[in-house]
Amino acid sequence: MDGKRTANPLYDPDKLNDFLRRNKAVVCALSASYVSTFAGYPLDSIKSRLQTTKTKITIPQLAARIYREEGVMGFYRGLWIPLMTISFVRAASFTIYSRTKENFRDNNILCRDSIIDTSLTGGISGAMSGALISFGSAPFELVKVRRQLEYGIAASKGISMVKPPGTMEAVKEIYRGNGFAGLYTGFRLHFIRDTAGTALYFLEYDGMRHLLGRQRSGEQGSTPSWLPIHPSLVPFVCGSVSGVTSWALIYPLDVVKTKVQIRSLAGEMYRGPWETLHRLVRGPDPNAPKPILAGVARIYRGLGVSALRSITTHGLLWTLFDMTAHYIDKLPPSSREDEH
Repeated sequence: MDGKRTANPLYDPDKLNDFLRRNKAVVCALSASYVSTFAGYPLDSIKSRLQTTKTKITIPQLAARIYREEGVMGFYRGLWIPLMTISFVRAASFTIYSRTKENFRDNNILCRDSIIDTSLTGGISGAMSGALISFGSAPFELVKVRRQLEYGIAASKGISMVKPPGTMEAVKEIYRGNGFAGLYTGFRLHFIRDTAGTALYFLEYDGMRHLLGRQRSGEQGSTPSWLPIHPSLVPFVCGSVSGVTSWALIYPLDVVKTKVQIRSLAGEMYRGPWETLHRLVRGPDPNAPKPILAGVARIYRGLGVSALRSITTHGLLWTLFDMTAHYIDKLPPSSREDEH
């Protein structure tokens, strides 16, 4: 024995560590997204149904109805598509966001150690990420909405559904109805929502991290005296707050998008976004308009469950993202580097 480590042809820790370092953003986003998506999906399913139901119903009542009619799997209907696609979309989103921020830093743009520069860098990077990713994510979200609301869509067509179709059958049905373009139903609204929403999300997150002590180098410093929390809780707090507030701002657009998509999937007459929004706020009868506040309250129906979902999903996402990033940063150096 010469005291040297025996090489394992099936496992090379140096190569694995180098791979993790090179693809840090992707690895962190994928691992964090799988867990956070699974944890928040039942709340997302309830949110979609609340947005489209025409009768007044509370969240516990709706959850009980889903469980009674569809069982536990009703909360996870269509899960595998977002579990796979949203995770890869988030990985791509975080990569674009990170690379855009690196480009700003390398070109000395918005590099002052101030909340304005930090927030603007995050917001612009987020807008770039949301805009590019929306082209790939739109068809998958449409299928997800189709699967979550397929009982309601069948009822609007006068069909009694015994067993809902699978995910691939839902894709085929959309394609048979409107071809490839059918998968991009409501894309303009999806594009605006994702671009604006992601910009707000990263702008708020980076701004809050700056306020709570993160340095420009990325290291977490001590938290301010007005919020004396443990540094390990900072990602959860910032992720939750930025997720809830950015989602609340774009929530009406998401409701309109879902309504437009559902009408198209159900084969009903097309209504534009402004008409849909007006009918949501003022009601279907122009001769007896509803009070504006009542209409706004109707639009924000389901926001509570969305806020809870955002706290769960985005809090976990950033906590796990930071934990994985910290683990990768602490990996031992390559033995080949030591030899040099």
